[in-house]
Amino acid sequence: MASSKAVASRPRPGRTARRAKEPSPKSTHNLEGLPTETLVKILSHLDAAALLSISHTNKLLHHLASDNALWKKLYIAEVRNDKKQKHKIVNVQLPAKKTGDHAAGYWKQLYFKTVAQRDMKKWKCLLGPISSHTGLPSRTERVLRNLHITWELTVTDTSGRESTLELSGCHFSETSLTLRWCGGACLPNFEQISSLQLHGVRRIALSRPGLKKPGCRSLMANLDMQSLTRTPQVIGQDQLVQLKLLQPGIIVGLWRDQGSVAFIMFTLHFYKLVERSIQGSSDCSYVEPITQPPFDDIDPEYGLHGYQLHIVLSSTVRKLMSESFSQLFCRRADICDGLIPLTAISRTDSSQHTQLSGSLTLPWQCEALEGAVENCCILSLTLLDEFRQPLRCITTPVSMELERAAVSYDYDGAHYLIQYEDPDMQVKMQLVKTKEKRHFVISLIVYVSVGFVNKHFGRDY
Repeated sequence: MASSKAVASRPRPGRTARRAKEPSPKSTHNLEGLPTETLVKILSHLDAAALLSISHTNKLLHHLASDNALWKKLYIAEVRNDKKQKHKIVNVQLPAKKTGDHAAGYWKQLYFKTVAQRDMKKWKCLLGPISSHTGLPSRTERVLRNLHITWELTVTDTSGRESTLELSGCHFSETSLTLRWCGGACLPNFEQISSLQLHGVRRIALSRPGLKKPGCRSLMANLDMQSLTRTPQVIGQDQLVQLKLLQPGIIVGLWRDQGSVAFIMFTLHFYKLVERSIQGSSDCSYVEPITQPPFDDIDPEYGLHGYQLHIVLSSTVRKLMSESFSQLFCRRADICDGLIPLTAISRTDSSQHTQLSGSLTLPWQCEALEGAVENCCILSLTLLDEFRQPLRCITTPVSMELERAAVSYDYDGAHYLIQYEDPDMQVKMQLVKTKEKRHFVISLIVYVSVGFVNKHFGRDY
């Protein structure tokens, strides 16, 4: 019995070992217990990426990691490492104030601003030569990717609540970019959306790939939804969603059974897209006059001549048509009702008729669901003047409407019309869908407003 009692009172080796591994509160290594000077000294050995990462740990480290002395040191080192500034390092201009005179975070912001602006002069050269077909820089997509540019959408409801959505998906086409956001429960009902703001965000590349990069935001569009939601155009639907065109370049996908927002889609033309994404703009579809070029007298027979049109039809996954038409002209006598017609494809000339590489559908994807809306696609149009300068650039979703009467008896099938219109331009494209489900473009005419051309060149027709 005595031996059994002794065994019972003997501590269990396993439990004793586990308790020995548990540190006492006094021996806990707590960074917050260290003096501030010691913590700042430790942080001074970190690079910008590590400082940014550790600033998300807690409030104390967030405060200390924004210390002006730390970021001033990194800022000066960044200037020294710039190859273009090495021979000018003795002339580096620092703010006249002392480090302690600036608000907290000043040098941190200055550091990231410097990093963001360091390569700004290079991207114009990186855009590459101007394409003879599109009249646009040939490497727009590459520059956007190399500059780590993304896009954010801020949705505000009628109560003033804001939700900023990160990009859900994007698709680069030949002359345009399609952006898509799926917010799920973050998006209010369609009728409750007050405004949409599109921002271009340039993420600053840091040395740690897993770290969320800081970015500089530029406002590209600010839309008042109260006026846009009154008469939205329904351009198509499938079994799940209905597509509403708010204005050229912007569609909202609504769940048909609920009426809530499934996704929001923007289409952007490549013209000056890099500048707009970095520096901001007030317009998603380009309308901008150029500097007046040297002008020679107009041919007495032609009102306009030497124009060039590049047009792309695409879905969100593939290209359906890409054609360039040069030497477009319009006789003075053909100018009617203030519109200048430029015929790219004539209905009476079958040699100009063009077959599409697929059917017109607009695929969509939202979280776990996906689908495709028939008879819809994305139109991207670039019209160049006689000086090979962009006169008008458009990118927008469009729909193909069935025409009541056949417009050409050379094809056996249904006839359709794709039409775009704004105050400065109209586009009319007639198509035929044969019994073999092949699509042919049999007519393409672009109508340009006389007033727009006069404003563009500063001359009268």
